[in-house]
Amino acid sequence: MAKKYEGPAIGIDLGTTYSCVAVWQDQNNRAEIIHNDQGNKTTPSFVAFTNDQRLIGEAAKNQAASNPTNTVFDAKRLIGRKFSDSVIQNDIQLWPFKVVSGNDDKPEIIVKYKGEEKRLCAEEISSMILMHMCDIAEKFLESPVKNAVVTVPAYFNDSQRKATKDAGAIAGLNVMRIINEPTAAALAYGLQKRANNVGKRNVFIFDLGGGTFDVSLLTLKDDSFDVKATAGDTHLGGEDFDSRMVNHLVNELKRKSKVDISANPRALRRLRTACERAKRTLSFDTETTIDIDALYEGVDFYSLVTRAKFEQLNMELFEKCMEIVKSCLADAKMEKSSIDDVVLVGGSSRIPKVKQLLQDLFKGKELCKSINPDEAVAYGAAVQAALLCEGIKNVPNLVLHDVTPLSLGKSNIGDVMSVMIPRNTSIPVKKKSEYYTVADNQSIAYIEVYEGERMVASENNLLGWFNLSVRRAPRGLPIQVCFSIDADGILNVSAEEETSGNKKDITITNENGRLSSQEIERMIEEAEHFKSEDMKHVKKSKAMRALDDYVYNMKKVMNDNSVTSKLTAVDKVKINSAMTKGEDLIDDKDQETFVFVDVLRELESIFESAMKKINKGYSEDESVSDF
Repeated sequence: MAKKYEGPAIGIDLGTTYSCVAVWQDQNNRAEIIHNDQGNKTTPSFVAFTNDQRLIGEAAKNQAASNPTNTVFDAKRLIGRKFSDSVIQNDIQLWPFKVVSGNDDKPEIIVKYKGEEKRLCAEEISSMILMHMCDIAEKFLESPVKNAVVTVPAYFNDSQRKATKDAGAIAGLNVMRIINEPTAAALAYGLQKRANNVGKRNVFIFDLGGGTFDVSLLTLKDDSFDVKATAGDTHLGGEDFDSRMVNHLVNELKRKSKVDISANPRALRRLRTACERAKRTLSFDTETTIDIDALYEGVDFYSLVTRAKFEQLNMELFEKCMEIVKSCLADAKMEKSSIDDVVLVGGSSRIPKVKQLLQDLFKGKELCKSINPDEAVAYGAAVQAALLCEGIKNVPNLVLHDVTPLSLGKSNIGDVMSVMIPRNTSIPVKKKSEYYTVADNQSIAYIEVYEGERMVASENNLLGWFNLSVRRAPRGLPIQVCFSIDADGILNVSAEEETSGNKKDITITNENGRLSSQEIERMIEEAEHFKSEDMKHVKKSKAMRALDDYVYNMKKVMNDNSVTSKLTAVDKVKINSAMTKGEDLIDDKDQETFVFVDVLRELESIFESAMKKINKGYSEDESVSDF
């Protein structure tokens, strides 16, 4: 039985380009998608650093063109990966911010904050976004939130999942469960469409987001959700479609105006933003224009982009999506005709060509577009969070059976991958197998645990290893190896040599390349420092605004001759001097918050003292002061 947690819990869809947060509302018997300060239900996964402050979400994205090298996005594409990964090396060419290799080949992002250079890992950037989503939820709930369910692409490996959990820890969140995005979307679909889901239904989830692509095939029956197969690509999505368009337009500009902007981050950011907007427009229109004034060195850029051209540029990627769909169906050993519903999730699933190819693949079947593709994953995560919390009465008692996204096994002689648990095996699961010593008088058996689909073990992802002491004997001594995965997806591997009774086991935590507890503690402290710096900036801004408002109102009163005529010469000089002091200070952003507060108090004292003198002869309702 899953552990139950106390207090409110939220579901967070931590997306590559946009994130979303939701909470189960017992009184409404449904999950509520929570809007941010701007009234939007999705928040850009952007973090920016300036000389004054750190910005997250809308504010960070809005200034990306003017501050490209210190505006970080796509942290999800870095998390849990090595700097030397070919996908990271390809992305570095497109990012305006600098990424370097840190300890253990871990990618680190270099930014400037308050005039100092900072090196941040992807977990820290993701933690800032998670913290921001948590703040959004706390404002809505009007209470602190510590528990969360966070979603990840179904094809995230163990390292990427654990790194996401680390990001939650840095943000001060207790990540109760990491669940797959398409599985979360299936929960949303199953709950929102329960009335239509009579009997057993096979549901295919097609989740094409900003940076990742996942598909899952589930069987829904009553309150049971069984994942039959999953497939995907953690590096395929809307950003890649944007990149194809950006490259095409960079070449067009080079050809037409003999101008090369490929090395100018600011121009590229402006062009990418325009391409992203054009992509959205082409989802409902057949053509759109990209018109950017003074894109580079005073050169204006104008181009007509048609839907046909956009489709031509990205057809290879669209077809790759369809191949992954076919692979998932093959893994589930299910015919297309057996699928009852095809559900679209993720913003990029709105692209008409993608929908057409998918419909053609399912032989004209009508696609389900009735659930919001941007919100479904967060909705499902909130449902899962409610299921894990105490005191929630009205959430349906759903039973969710997920699958392993990648094969798990051990290395055999000759560096051959011996698969113990094939991918798409339902969890929880337990598998045993017998192996044999390979040399006479062998005293130690070395067990290496891998995940992946390559036949050569070392080409897969090493999760952990241990040594088992065995009695000395001729080769061929049997060793029992057991792999078991619990409902949370945690893998335990044990090995036993029965004749001697020697046994050893490990719970795979993938510490190799993962943040140590000391590093997490340090990053939690830094996160608190960032938060306190943000609060200082907010307080300073409020103090500056309060002073500015007071000076403005003083000026209005001082422009009224009926008031100034009653002031003494000394009071006039004092007030004018105080206003000048206030105006000069407002322009000095280097001052500490208390300076603005103290000057405001001084102004209030001088002004109100003068007003009291001239108000003595007036009744309260005739008072000339608004202060």
